[in-house]
Amino acid sequence: MRSFVLGLGVFISFFLFGCNSQPSLQTYFVDHQESPNFISMDVPISFLGAKDIKMTYRQRQAVNSIDKLNMLGYSLKSGNKDSYNKEVKEIKDILNDKRYNELLRLGNLNDGRVKICYVGDGEVIDELIVFGRSNKYGFAVIRVLGDDMEVSKIMELGPIISQLNTEDINVEGFMDFML
Repeated sequence: MRSFVLGLGVFISFFLFGCNSQPSLQTYFVDHQESPNFISMDVPISFLGAKDIKMTYRQRQAVNSIDKLNMLGYSLKSGNKDSYNKEVKEIKDILNDKRYNELLRLGNLNDGRVKICYVGDGEVIDELIVFGRSNKYGFAVIRVLGDDMEVSKIMELGPIISQLNTEDINVEGFMDFML
């Protein structure tokens, strides 16, 4: 009887938690990180040398709220537009889910588009997503993951981004793959 109850509990748990067919960026990243035409990187914020950069108190708070960056890119070097369009549609469908709040959208059909979304309430977020795509090069999705990040403070990081140390994490390799 005890094994029956335990088995039933496992079955119910699997049914309730395992049947979530709701796609997420996290599952998209995992499913595609080793697929052809894709490149992925996980970068802890500590690898970027931010502690050595002079910044304002608010910028320092923003950096300290970030844990890591997940980057996934799809290169169009292979010329497979059908696959590219399918993948772009899949990401757009994921980002259209109500848990992803749109923050900004810019660009055009000829040069490319960028969409920035976040997960969280209006002020405090746990994930910031940047989805950029180009019909010439491909697309990249960057997930900025952290705890209690504040959008207004994160937006103040623009002036110091060029000072971050990207040599040790091979961002150039990521860009070379894309372009």
